[in-house]
Amino acid sequence: MIIHHPHTYSIDELLEKLKSKTDGISDENAKQRQTTYGKNVLPEKPPPSALFTLLKQFNNFFVYILLLAAIISYVASEKVDTYVILIIVIINAIIGFILEFRAEKSIKALSKLTVRYAKVIREGNIIKIDAQHLVPGDVILIEAGDYVPADARLLHTQNLSCVEASLTGESAPILKNIEQMPENTPLADRKNMVWMGTYIVAGSGKAVIISIGSQTELGKIALSLESIEKNKNHFEEKTDMLVKQMGIIAFIGAVITFISGYFIQQIPLPEISFFAIATLVSAIPEGLPIIMVIVLAIGAHRMSKRNVIIRKLSAAETLCVTNVIMTDKTGTLTQNIMSVEEIYLPPGQSITVTSEGWSPKGSFYYSGNPIETNEFPLLNLFISIAGNVSPAQINEQGDGQFEVIGDPTEAALIVLAQKANHGTKEKDTTLSKVDEMPFNQELKARAMLLYDRQQQKTMLYVAGAPETILERSSYAYDASNCPVSLTEKNKERHYQVTDEIAQKAMRTIALAFRELPNDVITLDESLLIDLTFIGIAGIKDPVRPGIKESIEMAHQAGIRVIMATGDHKTTAMAISKEIQLIVDDTSNIMTGSELERLTEAEFSSTVKTTNVFARLTPEMKLRIARELQIQGNTIAMTGDGVNDAPALKMADIGIAMGLSGTDVARESSELVLTDDNFVSIINAVEEARIIFNNIRRTTYFLVTTNIAELFTVISTIILGLPLPLLPTQILWLNLVTDGVLVIALSMEPGHSHILETKPNKRSENIITKNVIPYILIIVTIMAVSTILVFQALLPYGISTARTGAFVVMSMTQIFNVFNMRSMKLSAIALGLFSNAPLNWAVGASFLLILSVLYFPPLMSALEFESIQLLTFLLLVLISSTVWISVELYKFMQRKSKLS
Repeated sequence: MIIHHPHTYSIDELLEKLKSKTDGISDENAKQRQTTYGKNVLPEKPPPSALFTLLKQFNNFFVYILLLAAIISYVASEKVDTYVILIIVIINAIIGFILEFRAEKSIKALSKLTVRYAKVIREGNIIKIDAQHLVPGDVILIEAGDYVPADARLLHTQNLSCVEASLTGESAPILKNIEQMPENTPLADRKNMVWMGTYIVAGSGKAVIISIGSQTELGKIALSLESIEKNKNHFEEKTDMLVKQMGIIAFIGAVITFISGYFIQQIPLPEISFFAIATLVSAIPEGLPIIMVIVLAIGAHRMSKRNVIIRKLSAAETLCVTNVIMTDKTGTLTQNIMSVEEIYLPPGQSITVTSEGWSPKGSFYYSGNPIETNEFPLLNLFISIAGNVSPAQINEQGDGQFEVIGDPTEAALIVLAQKANHGTKEKDTTLSKVDEMPFNQELKARAMLLYDRQQQKTMLYVAGAPETILERSSYAYDASNCPVSLTEKNKERHYQVTDEIAQKAMRTIALAFRELPNDVITLDESLLIDLTFIGIAGIKDPVRPGIKESIEMAHQAGIRVIMATGDHKTTAMAISKEIQLIVDDTSNIMTGSELERLTEAEFSSTVKTTNVFARLTPEMKLRIARELQIQGNTIAMTGDGVNDAPALKMADIGIAMGLSGTDVARESSELVLTDDNFVSIINAVEEARIIFNNIRRTTYFLVTTNIAELFTVISTIILGLPLPLLPTQILWLNLVTDGVLVIALSMEPGHSHILETKPNKRSENIITKNVIPYILIIVTIMAVSTILVFQALLPYGISTARTGAFVVMSMTQIFNVFNMRSMKLSAIALGLFSNAPLNWAVGASFLLILSVLYFPPLMSALEFESIQLLTFLLLVLISSTVWISVELYKFMQRKSKLS
């Protein structure tokens, strides 16, 4: 169904062409249309084929070097060496293909976990569906914070503003309307249309879907958007630098090998050239980049199982250096299951309400006795306003589960009204909506303009922060239920009650109304004056289980936790005391208005020492986050609204809410919490530290083994000894270590102390000075042991000596993998069998070693001699000294720290 120039039709004409209506199409009709028009998804570049991924493994500088070595070997009539090199190249390519294919598959699976939803009207009912199931003719509801899920024509707007920079390049918000427009109106000026991929920054609206997927304006340019190249991030630059540094070391080593062999030992040019090239390849950790991708992909998959979706893999490294978490309260520290538990009415009456989550069942009590709400006229009016001031909906999904569509605080007011109606979800049919003012972040209020058909009156219902409502109220009800002037003295009493309710860790929402002339049909902020104050709702949002323990874990991990909330100061204090973020009433809590009165120096000092901020605007959150960064902190920040998007972008790690967050917030973040839970942030920190530690482990392992091989070759040439290992033997050795052991090492689970250390410094490199003693000890033992064994076995023949050298070098690498599991803890303390993949890899590597020693075809190809079992066991014992020596060094390090 293609509708040309939809902006030119009247609403009725367009709906007729689409065979739709304002209350939407049926589910059955929607299914039929999806069969015809397909899913609402953008065209994607087809993933690379398996063959392309395999061939890509050969497009590598190091493979070119190996192929050059094979050519040299072939020219020198060393056909066995040629075949061995080619086999190793093929095996490496297959391993690289399998790893890359699995990593890409894992990353793609993670990307599918972040689903974009749409609020759609089907047969008059508002439901929330996956946006890919939208079809032409669907009627959708959009509001501030939503991404527009498809191209649509507006049917109704309420102060609706949209940012269309992704499509038109215009960054300023565009105020939308529903007026018909001329056919030749440029796309950027079609104010009665909204476009897929743009987002709503203010107001709300209703629209009918015109185009989906590839038929949308964004879909037509999707392929060109995908062609934009990405810049390398901080982590990628750091790993690239490490590989380059190792490459320089390897190149220098190869040059020394060539010069020493050709000029000192006078080895023939073809042979020494061949050997120098093989030495170069063996010394470069060419497997490091793909290993790091594997580590990140494994870690990201583990994070997803702990309710965290990592949108950018490199964010894991940033999370390791994070030392400040700036979190909202609602839904992150609390459960975001709002329920009105207390109602305060102006004459001084306090009503309590029982609750069971979002269930519409509950009872009302006054002075400890159950009551019917119709016994209290003022309570009845309060409940009427609560049930009609917001379009929020609660849909029961069975098994006691509820889906909230809209703001949870406003949904709590809807549930309150349902409880008064004994669970009935039907709204008052005598009231019809005229206009609406969505929640205004600066005003901290929302309003609904309604027409009462029974009394033939136009009513303005308002809900918002008590300070806003009381400031704009001129009247209230007395004990006789008569409206009287609201004096400053009475306002002070209401403020005091607000504070008392907030001390019970409740969010406070005030309700008010105003009767307006019947000719008022448009609602704006100017009408919110001379209100009649009706009362205050105390809304309870229980603290999530495990929050207190998670905050304690964060502090142990050297991470400062800051609560930044829009709630009342007293509510923030009560919650922060409950979760032990602060310990007493003397702790400093600052509000946004108090912060605005500070000088720059005072503001900086306050941000440095204060951990709880209340009544914050998004702009003030942004300012606090920026100041924390200026002070040298790396911050992770949570957010859920469209106004939080700038701060999420600016933060080092933006964390969006997967359940309650807006599309804009999620798109601006690096992490998405699928359960909106602060506990998951600490889980993410733990997993990120595991990821970075595993990157370090694999890097240290590759560096020590490669340098040891390089040092062994250069030393024997300088000492005037024959070459201890042939190039093909070195290549096989690297296949055994790089191809098997290092992959298993990258799967090392987290150790118990991982959240007991401070975050890494931002400037800290992968290889630090603390690890240099380990590298020196390991490289020295590996190289010296190999050289001594080689020299001792030379009298028995060069092939036997090289076999012994190979066994020692390969076995020391196997023992070394246990050293790399931890730089502090003993392998025995960790548990020798606590990393199952590593144990399997060690077994596989050991079998590979035995195969080249005792399987004739491989023995012949690699020019090895069989050795007696007793000799083999002796060589294994000699190789174990690398593990024993490092264990002793770790023991002395631990002992020196204790003393």
